[in-house]
Amino acid sequence: MKLPDKHVILYGLTLAGLLFLLKKLEWHFIVVDYSFEIYATLIALLFTGLGIWLALKLAKPKVETKTVVIEKEIFRNVDEFKMNQANLVASGISKRELEVLQLMAKGLSNQEIADALFVSLNTVKTHSSKLFEKLSVNKRIQAIDAAKQLGLIP
Repeated sequence: MKLPDKHVILYGLTLAGLLFLLKKLEWHFIVVDYSFEIYATLIALLFTGLGIWLALKLAKPKVETKTVVIEKEIFRNVDEFKMNQANLVASGISKRELEVLQLMAKGLSNQEIADALFVSLNTVKTHSSKLFEKLSVNKRIQAIDAAKQLGLIP
């Protein structure tokens, strides 16, 4: 095998040296001449990433899960409720007054009851006051308790 000529080796080494020199000048031009812009960009990217991460950590709502156990027996009793007709007749409560009483037991306000029954607010107040008289009570909660004891509402 014949070894390459000295001129070929010298030519190759010269080209390699020139290539190395050009790369060094290119690096010098990019890094040294634009060093402030490069560092400013890197710092801006760093703080942008840090800001996004911090915002996601701080803005994430803290979710607290609570487990509520409801006895199925409660619902079975409501479904199996049978109104005591004898007490209803004995108390003298009308059908409309009974509807008002049932809506009171659900926690509706007088205005909500009026809207549900398509009557005026004064009509609901009149039915409420008659219910109070017939059940011998002064307050809504007392009327609901009395009606439950009489078996008029579940």
